[in-house]
Amino acid sequence: MSNDKLVEVKNLCVDYVTFDGKVRAVNSVDFHIGRGETLGLAGESGCGKSTIAFALMRLHRPPALISEGEVLFEGQDVLKMDEEELRSFRWKDASMVFQSAMNCLNPVKTIEYQFWDIFDAHNMVSSREESIEKAKELLQIVDIPAERLFDYPHQFSGGMRQRVVIAMALALKPKLLVMDEPTTALDVVVQREILQKVYELKQQFGFSILFITHDLSLMVEFCDRIGIMYSGQLVELAPSKEILSEPMHPYAKGLGDSFPTLKGELQEMKGIPGNPLDLRNVPDGCRFVSRCFHASDICHRQSPQLAKSGDNRWVSCHRPLEIPSKMVDDVEVKLSVVEA
Repeated sequence: MSNDKLVEVKNLCVDYVTFDGKVRAVNSVDFHIGRGETLGLAGESGCGKSTIAFALMRLHRPPALISEGEVLFEGQDVLKMDEEELRSFRWKDASMVFQSAMNCLNPVKTIEYQFWDIFDAHNMVSSREESIEKAKELLQIVDIPAERLFDYPHQFSGGMRQRVVIAMALALKPKLLVMDEPTTALDVVVQREILQKVYELKQQFGFSILFITHDLSLMVEFCDRIGIMYSGQLVELAPSKEILSEPMHPYAKGLGDSFPTLKGELQEMKGIPGNPLDLRNVPDGCRFVSRCFHASDICHRQSPQLAKSGDNRWVSCHRPLEIPSKMVDDVEVKLSVVEA
């Protein structure tokens, strides 16, 4: 993996305009994605993960509004691109596999026609025959027989449709693949098969991935680094195994504690108390303070800022956690199961 930055997100803010005023769904988020890197974003529903993904592709429509920040792709700000530049950027430079992506296929068009639509829109082929040949190659890459190209979406299983969508996302050989909970609607066996195939394709083509899910255990085995989102903010960013073995933010620890071991003694799972923050009523201090077991007076008065803490990790917390050795031992067991 190269340290060269493909994507840089700086001070990204996204608001939703309501009758009661603006609600900030993403608040001053900063991160980067290196060339060939897989970066994960994890967090509970409504924390802003998908909102960030849509901002990277500039797919937001009213009432959403990107109010501040920059999204730099190879140094060019996506938020300042005109319509023609955006048309070229999407699919060619960056493509997206949406949540429940298998439902994104047009049910009344064959798979072949939908590939042709992509190639023709970007002037990538000179004839329908060339489009068919390219589409067959892409289907074979995701382990779907080439003769299935002329079938309709309803003739495929859920996992096969998901692989078709991934093949379409890779049709123009993008440098960045954004995957927004792409396996949520699938069973765990098919999830693993699809993610393993995506990993193989990444090794083959060298693209970067932004992988979004609420499943931290799935993310650990797939990502190089993981960012933890809470209430529209990035609260921790670290190498994937360190998020489990040495979480520094109390919310990251809570997510890790919800991931059970598959061997060893039975352990009682502990949920995170309280409810997600109402973004219409944000407190002056830390957004997680009402649910935090580690809070102090300053947490109620002052909002923490994301700051570097050690090598290649950042945390937004006034009182970062110190990890007892027993917790590290427990997590090593979890990781050994994940990697098996």
